[in-house]
Amino acid sequence: MISALLPNYARADLAFERGEGAWLVSVDGRRFLDFGSGIATASLGHGNKHLADAIAEQAHKVMHVSNLYRIPGAERLAQRLVDASFADSVFFCNSGAEANEGMIKFIRKAMAETGRGERFRIICFEGAFHGRTLGTLAATGNAKYLAGFGPVVEGFDHVPFNNMNAVRDAIGPGTAGIIVEPIQGEGGVRPADPRFLRELRAVCDEYGLILGMDEVQSGMGRTGKLFAHEWSGITPDVMSLAKGIAGGFPLGAVLAKEFVAKHMKPGTHGSTYGGNPLASAAGNAVLDVLLSPGFLDNVVARGAQLRAGLDRIARDYPTVFTEARGQGLLQALACIPPQGEVQAACAEEGLLAITAGENTLRLAPPLVVTPADVDAALAMLDRAARRVAATVKPA
Repeated sequence: MISALLPNYARADLAFERGEGAWLVSVDGRRFLDFGSGIATASLGHGNKHLADAIAEQAHKVMHVSNLYRIPGAERLAQRLVDASFADSVFFCNSGAEANEGMIKFIRKAMAETGRGERFRIICFEGAFHGRTLGTLAATGNAKYLAGFGPVVEGFDHVPFNNMNAVRDAIGPGTAGIIVEPIQGEGGVRPADPRFLRELRAVCDEYGLILGMDEVQSGMGRTGKLFAHEWSGITPDVMSLAKGIAGGFPLGAVLAKEFVAKHMKPGTHGSTYGGNPLASAAGNAVLDVLLSPGFLDNVVARGAQLRAGLDRIARDYPTVFTEARGQGLLQALACIPPQGEVQAACAEEGLLAITAGENTLRLAPPLVVTPADVDAALAMLDRAARRVAATVKPA
């Protein structure tokens, strides 16, 4: 008999009742160091007082009114995101998949409203992950995720990541834009080459295409800048955000330049919950912390500390790992044994890690992680690697 809660997740037999910072406590009293942060979402960690107080205070006033009315908190959050980014306008939704659906619609609508309705195709990249709606599954292009859900939504062309020749070959009279992740998180924590991103910006300018950036996982401070594309020195025309934007409260956003955003008039797109008072309070509380002096500098420092330790562990256990990769506090180790074995060994040592494509172990701790937390995680990972290495059969 099927369980009341749909069994579509392969859940670990762990449940948590509380947390503090980068640590979680299970219902049976065990402590775990959380280097998954709810899939790169608990940006301020667990039990953050500023975030919790902001949510509680707003909940006592009004949680939801719908977008039939003005929402001052959403207006404030949008203005702060505009002031901190390339964008001129922001649309709020509830998730990364919705943000990416919105970004696709923004791109197509801008083409249609400027007399180029035949240009609706979007170039995406192999190894990408943009969500699990029918549209974002098509943008992702992974046959495993698409199987069994009927005809694939038309309009997406997939090319190898970091391959500019393939991008140019894919551009045709029906091409509207390009959507890229600065770091392919689910695809194995594969960073885009900064030169590749700069060339994508240049080719969009050359052909009149719209450049979309999926920063659902890499944005909101995870790499040490507010948005990961900033490291390459370019700006997109439209961008999706979610995950860490509200520290664990459901919120997504589409940020866009005016020439893209201005075509999304009343009736073209919407969201019942998106940017409601409670979500906006959470988003503003997270921005308070992320934009505070020195915060992102500390993310850079903790990322460097983590990467140095991962590089050492990869060298020390060559039968378990081939390399470390990533940026800031979005890092990974490419595994030789099945990634699940390494993940399970980490959990036995008290470290929560998550997996990603290309048989990788992904590490995405809360952005408030301390130097001591990073040291503790590396020690746990070292012990887990030693445990796994002892079971690896000689080649």
